[in-house]
Amino acid sequence: MISKLTMAALAALIAVPLVAFEESPVPQTANLQKMAARFAPTDIGADVSTLSPANRQVLAKLVEASKIVDALFLRQVWAGNDAMHADLVKDQTPEGRARLHYFLINKGPWSRLDHNEPFVPGAPPKPQGANFYPADASKAEIEKWMASLPEADRTRATGFFTVIHRGANGGLTLVPYNVAYQGELTRAAALLRDAAGLTTEPTLKAFLTKRAAAFLSNDYYDSDVAWMELTGAIEPTIGPYEVYEDEIFNYKAAFESYVTVQDETETAKLQKFGGQLQDIENNLPIDPKYRNPKIGALAPIVVVNEIFAAGDGNRGVQTAAFNLPNDERVIREKGSKRVMLKNVQDAKFAKTLTPISKIVLAPADQRALSFDAFFTHTVVHELMHGLGPHGITVGGRKTTVRQELKDTYSFIEEAKADISGLFAIQHMIDKGVLPTSLEQGLYTTYLASTFRAIRFGVNEAHGKGIAVQLNYLIDQGGFIARADGTFAVNPEKIKDGVAGLTREIMTIEAEGSYAKAKALGERLGVVRPVVKSALDKMAAVPVDIEPRFTTADRLVAEANGQRK
Repeated sequence: MISKLTMAALAALIAVPLVAFEESPVPQTANLQKMAARFAPTDIGADVSTLSPANRQVLAKLVEASKIVDALFLRQVWAGNDAMHADLVKDQTPEGRARLHYFLINKGPWSRLDHNEPFVPGAPPKPQGANFYPADASKAEIEKWMASLPEADRTRATGFFTVIHRGANGGLTLVPYNVAYQGELTRAAALLRDAAGLTTEPTLKAFLTKRAAAFLSNDYYDSDVAWMELTGAIEPTIGPYEVYEDEIFNYKAAFESYVTVQDETETAKLQKFGGQLQDIENNLPIDPKYRNPKIGALAPIVVVNEIFAAGDGNRGVQTAAFNLPNDERVIREKGSKRVMLKNVQDAKFAKTLTPISKIVLAPADQRALSFDAFFTHTVVHELMHGLGPHGITVGGRKTTVRQELKDTYSFIEEAKADISGLFAIQHMIDKGVLPTSLEQGLYTTYLASTFRAIRFGVNEAHGKGIAVQLNYLIDQGGFIARADGTFAVNPEKIKDGVAGLTREIMTIEAEGSYAKAKALGERLGVVRPVVKSALDKMAAVPVDIEPRFTTADRLVAEANGQRK
């Protein structure tokens, strides 16, 4: 859910230390390698030794389907990606190989950490609407056309699973995903049916069968419900979900995939959170009329280890957790599921957060850094996506927060989940659900983690949402910027600051106030000089990881009768 900045703000701000370009407007081999080095190559895999041969084949089929999703997402990002990718593959020079490497990290010719600056000669500016809308259509034209549609068609036009094309008569027309992406989805559906035929686990068989049918029918409801009811060792997520790439409206869902296996021990530890959701909702620091008297019936939390990720799940900064589905009808009727990618979080903590803490925290505070606090906040962040306002009424009209906040929705929603996650953890500590020892490292770990996430760039939803929180808490005195360039938590003001920002953001969502959301982003979604000074010291610290899917490679080789 990426938000849009004005060009003036982009020119004024640098969210991460940019690699210095050479005189040529397009970086050459050394600069491309430096840019890619911000993603630390990291082996990502899981123990599958206890799985049956059939289940190992299921995983291999899912990896193959995910590779189709990866190619499909490339086309969703930009109509020219396929042709450019083919050209880059042909270039076997050192510069060509470096450019292809960085292209694959970013899923396109724009550096996501550098305000989407192009790094491939001939690449245009990154299209705000990705490949979901005609390249020559303005936002005003699309909005006017949507407003002219009958209600049912307007709902489809603003929904997740349609693209908008230019018709033969020059007007705009709707095309459902199952038509627009028929070739890819037909092949992926076949692989899912193959996997369903191999498994003996009933819920996995049901999900794979129903998701294969959804790829061909464009109706995802039944398969979303089946996904929430998954049990067993294998936990796949595959389909169109997040709206990050649609920077015009945040309407259109991009395809992604996560092939994972469940960590039963860690999952069991976290199931207790599911029983706390209604109590957290009932105590949110907002007007009671904005609280949900009855949240969705299902709220599973699953801890998994990733084997393979693709599409929107593997571009630029890696996903550490997710909360799905995003369909408001499913959330309203069934709730949502939170999936924690533990091996990815372990890698991020070790490769990025630990070295960052040595720069932004004083030595005494560095001892408070806690993976338990980091992991718990990531869990509760995903919980909080499902709480607070979703379906709202604006001017007597039933609508959703996503539709009202449009291009501001992604950063607002990410900021909401972050800041209210801190509020919820403190609430559970105060109730005795979580140990009081967790509070010691909670806010200090989160403070260090804000610098990790803001390096993603304030043109990216998570990075901009973090900037809003960091600046707000500094302004309120909850965080302190010291003269020596380090930062610290003020225990006397941090809790009030967390509650205050939770209230402000959730009220904006409840009111569906686009103007207030935009104003908040313009005021606080920036990198101030005191923060930039700290970021400038992190040039040698990786921004994130670049996964190498070692277990997936072995499974596919094994399925093909090869040794690896």
